[in-house]
Amino acid sequence: MTKIHNFSAGPSILAESAFQKSIADIQNFAGTGLSILEISHRTKEFESIMDQARAIIKELLQIPENYDVLFLQGGASSQFFQIPHNFLINSAAYTKTGTWASGAIKEAKLYGEVNVVASSEDKNFNYIPKNYAIPETVDYFHCTSNNTIFGTQMKAFPKSPVPLFCDMSSDIFSRPVDVSQFSLIYAGAQKNMGPAGVTLVIIDKAMYDKRSSRPIPSMLDYKLHGEKESMYNTPPVFSILVSLYNLQWVKELGGVNAMAARNKAKSDLLYNAIDKSPYFKGTTARDDRSEMNACFVFEENDPELEAKFNAAWKEAGISGIKGHRSVGGYRASMYNALPLESVQALVNVIETFAL
Repeated sequence: MTKIHNFSAGPSILAESAFQKSIADIQNFAGTGLSILEISHRTKEFESIMDQARAIIKELLQIPENYDVLFLQGGASSQFFQIPHNFLINSAAYTKTGTWASGAIKEAKLYGEVNVVASSEDKNFNYIPKNYAIPETVDYFHCTSNNTIFGTQMKAFPKSPVPLFCDMSSDIFSRPVDVSQFSLIYAGAQKNMGPAGVTLVIIDKAMYDKRSSRPIPSMLDYKLHGEKESMYNTPPVFSILVSLYNLQWVKELGGVNAMAARNKAKSDLLYNAIDKSPYFKGTTARDDRSEMNACFVFEENDPELEAKFNAAWKEAGISGIKGHRSVGGYRASMYNALPLESVQALVNVIETFAL
């Protein structure tokens, strides 16, 4: 069977060890004789999984003691409205750097004034805005660290005079971040953390006292989820378990510093091949290229060459590189678990398909 090189933008490739451990737990979880898919989340065995998952996240990201680590549901898209429901009292500042950032802005506008302090929409989101001012009068500032659809990534974060919130769905655990710089970080699991179904929220407990006076439904109340240790309602049991195993693999390989080196090697290899190719070009500003999602297109529209390339990457066992309709062309997502071998397979196709 041909090896499949999985470049899917998400749900994405995970560590093989996470699959093997999870398969065993589907059959018999922690010696209980029950499957992880049917066990109560109130058992001591699963409570141990929650504790371990919380602990390894704190360890990998060096999260200070004054932060809660929450496992919620609804995907990162639910955070688009949960954040303003809790914290948008008068106005908030946002950057508009792609589809998901635009979605967050749309939801926030339901709750109050939104000040878009910077946008890259003028060039189809192919760069990260810089040198913008964050108003000191807003309730918080929201940014998106990596834009999966357009292939851009923030290489540094601004010093914010107000609470800094960030959607890190597609690059969390791929590199070190200073969590103390942020008041809230959120991420859908299905890129570098685990399978779809759980949403990670890292929140400074001081934010609990900065909530809006509007009534907050229980499922939208960060403080309640913190007090209940993500057990207010039934958590996404299996997603949390697989995330734990995937993050254990990250730790075994050396943590987020090792992931950063691994991801840079992969992205350098692919971008170098794209830049040297007479047929392709990257779609984003070079300084803002994402190490997670490389977007590229043909230099010129040539249906014959495109057909050759498509046949070649499929023959090589490559999956998931068709670009999003907003950009077209191709998108190679290189999350933590993707090996350098898979990137080399794609590079080989780029370099030889037209020969």
